[in-house]
Amino acid sequence: MINPLRGMKDLTFEESARFVHIITTAISISKKYGYSYIETPILEETGLFKRSVGESSDIVGKEMYQFEDKGGNDVCMRPEGTAGIVRAFVSAKLDRQPVKQKFYYYGPMFRYERPQKGRLREFHQFGCESFGEASVYEDFTIITMISQIFDALGIGFDLQINSLGCPECMPPYKQNLVGFLRETQEELCEDCNRRIGTNPIRVLDCKNQTCQSLLTNSPKLMDNLCGECDTDFKKLTDLLDKADIKYKVDTNLVRGLDYYSKTAFEFVSNEIGAQSAIAGGGRYDKLVEFLDGKPTPAVGFAIGIERIMELVQMPEVKREGIYLGAMIEEAVETLFPIATAKRLEQKVTLEYNSKGFKSHMKGADKVNAKYCVLIGEDELKNGTIWVKDLESKEEKTVLLEEF
Repeated sequence: MINPLRGMKDLTFEESARFVHIITTAISISKKYGYSYIETPILEETGLFKRSVGESSDIVGKEMYQFEDKGGNDVCMRPEGTAGIVRAFVSAKLDRQPVKQKFYYYGPMFRYERPQKGRLREFHQFGCESFGEASVYEDFTIITMISQIFDALGIGFDLQINSLGCPECMPPYKQNLVGFLRETQEELCEDCNRRIGTNPIRVLDCKNQTCQSLLTNSPKLMDNLCGECDTDFKKLTDLLDKADIKYKVDTNLVRGLDYYSKTAFEFVSNEIGAQSAIAGGGRYDKLVEFLDGKPTPAVGFAIGIERIMELVQMPEVKREGIYLGAMIEEAVETLFPIATAKRLEQKVTLEYNSKGFKSHMKGADKVNAKYCVLIGEDELKNGTIWVKDLESKEEKTVLLEEF
């Protein structure tokens, strides 16, 4: 028997219903905020992610499904969604349009890492990207939208926020941080020592407990923000306070991707083990420019679908549709035009084999039908059909042309 590859899994039965519920809920809410659907390829040039996500990131350095195709191209399976959306945005020359653009997407992402609880090599994300709006009000609006999605799914969360500054306040902060890290580098892990020379901000994201304890006294970017970044962050916290959205300022929150600036945020849950982030995002005002587009402010987020599957409260499944069955072989073909007509307006389950009354009733229960509709010998002779409402238990016999 051939099994799924390690770190990949099938999505069937109850899980598939849960998956569809998450996606449809998120789509419904994002549309109310003005987002429209975008689809980008699963396979992209590796250079796209090296330039956007950052070569110093774990994604590029350790986790990409990267290979050379038969044409000699260096390609990889997309590890995240934002870079591809920005590439599509620039490719379609939308960066030259005066209209603000908002997109939602969902689909599989791929990272070659050790599978563990909450992490797979093929996983799924739902995300939104907003282009052309520089106001911190958009950051707040996106956080509000995510909160509504999780509320609709019945998921509790804690919100963590931080400011990563901008090209004006980041360089002097990096210099201060590197000075601090050099003094403690003998006690830092190997990854952190490597990052000191490549991207020292990523040290703050280290999961090593020893490193985290050493970073308690490190310089805080929050204390080094320029006037604009400081004003924006204070405005964001003020908006969250007024909306009664609880949050915690985490000065070490930097996200795992290099393209973020200014606002960064994560939604976390303590119900899924060590990998507690269930959604994350922030502002990336320079990424469109990095990918050869015109300077365009942007902000977005992604929700990890597998991360929240077990947390979702599914709505009560109601009976729906019609179960059609024949009690004699001669009546089977009579059901086909009925099924075709009724499928224009509702779900129809058609049983091809003639069966007894009890078997049909069990069949209607298995598919959770609202109505059990049968034709037997008398019904066929009289041009009628028997209908039972499985919720109210009412039953009646009506003429076929009236059904």
